[in-house]
Amino acid sequence: MSPKKFTLLAATAMAALTLMVLVVVLGWFGPEATQAVDKFGQVLASAAGLAGFLVTARRTEGSDRRWRLWMAAAMASLTIGLVTWTWGLVFMGIGLPASTLAPIGFMMTPVFALFAVLTLARGQRPTTTPRPRGPWLRVLDGLIILGAILVLTLVTAGESVVRIWTSDLAGLLTTVLHPTLYLVVIVLVLLVARRHRVAWQLPLLFLGLAFVAQSTSGWIFTYLVANGAASIPPWADIGFMACPVFYALAPWAPTQPLREPGPDPLRTGDYLHLAVPYLPLLITGMFVGVGTATGITLGPTEVYFGLAVVALVIVRQLITMTDNVALLEEIRQSQKQLQYQAYHDPLTGLANRALFQECLGTALRSSQQLILLFVDVDDFKTVNDRYGHAVGDEVLCAVAGRLRAAVRAEDVVARLGGDEFAVLITTGDGDPEQVGARVLTVLEAPYGIRGENRMVRASIGLVCFGAMDPDLSPDDLLSRADAAMYAAKRQGKGTLVVHGTASA
Repeated sequence: MSPKKFTLLAATAMAALTLMVLVVVLGWFGPEATQAVDKFGQVLASAAGLAGFLVTARRTEGSDRRWRLWMAAAMASLTIGLVTWTWGLVFMGIGLPASTLAPIGFMMTPVFALFAVLTLARGQRPTTTPRPRGPWLRVLDGLIILGAILVLTLVTAGESVVRIWTSDLAGLLTTVLHPTLYLVVIVLVLLVARRHRVAWQLPLLFLGLAFVAQSTSGWIFTYLVANGAASIPPWADIGFMACPVFYALAPWAPTQPLREPGPDPLRTGDYLHLAVPYLPLLITGMFVGVGTATGITLGPTEVYFGLAVVALVIVRQLITMTDNVALLEEIRQSQKQLQYQAYHDPLTGLANRALFQECLGTALRSSQQLILLFVDVDDFKTVNDRYGHAVGDEVLCAVAGRLRAAVRAEDVVARLGGDEFAVLITTGDGDPEQVGARVLTVLEAPYGIRGENRMVRASIGLVCFGAMDPDLSPDDLLSRADAAMYAAKRQGKGTLVVHGTASA
């Protein structure tokens, strides 16, 4: 269905729902007529949802068809339950279900919906892979959810739960399991929203609204039944009236092509994922607050279970905080590693050209007396061609190690690229020519590569910088050192050439 047509359909459905709610809550046509409008309206909306899912399932294929068929089964169950309940309520005058058919239909609706949501999520590729969570955190989340649902059941149903369990299976299914299952489905929708962009599409949005509406009225129904209500007041049915309308709109809601996820939906999904274990606790807190405000006294069982759930929440928060600290440390180490990789040569571990130019610029701005050596391995291409690139890499690493050993720790040794190296030496390490000769001598010694002594020579260009050269840039200084290195190559390779500046 096109977005324009669906907008018109949704507006019409919402107007009809609003009118039905007003008729039921305000009792415009008397108790019997109002009740008939309420129940028959739910039946018609549920039947419309069943037809909508069946029709749209025929037009689709794959996972899109399968989740619609699951929802068709859910709508069939809901329709059966509503028809049975409506027959007993309107035609037989029974305020609560007298058979198990209606409660079973109501209970199976969220079960089928659960499979529909799982099928919908499984048919979509995850848009993000969340950081793995520890098993203890998952266990705590499960205990918090189960504990909150248990407290909610005790608060709303109280001691009558035991009576219902032992004497009335239909009442148990209607009052306890039915809203509980919807709460589980709501939690699942939030989990799906964490990893799948399909959760942000309109069909699942309307399903989620239906789940919330049904669960809310379901827990209100449980509370009223547990406190001896022989019939349900009209206002408590607002969620029941809205639920099938949302169901009926879901199959016709248009879906947009899934694009690459942006930062906002994923950030919202992260927040929803964090809220998952607290949703049942929040609902429980609302019922506890309303109950105590209206004079309901909590028994020791409810209090103890409530305190246990709160304690679990505190433990979960402590684990989450510890996990976040570890995550921040991982991020810090990753940033540190990335920064190191950005400024260092991956083969030799020396500073790369970017870091060397930064160091050279800093030294020039401080007007220090310094020496710059530009080192090029002679005939390195021949080494690669004759012995292979693996041996060539070993030679480069050996040259890097000798250069580091030939200078002080505070001096900077860098690999500029290929077989070119540079050394930045501050003054105080001897005469420039003596420094250059010492480095050249260190490099001339045979290299023990893979059990054999190999001779590798290097040409060195040397430049001195002093306070008399304030206008030189790092590139200028490197260019002079490079020119001196090529002059050394022209003299026969394996030699040192000093290019003096104004201070030399």
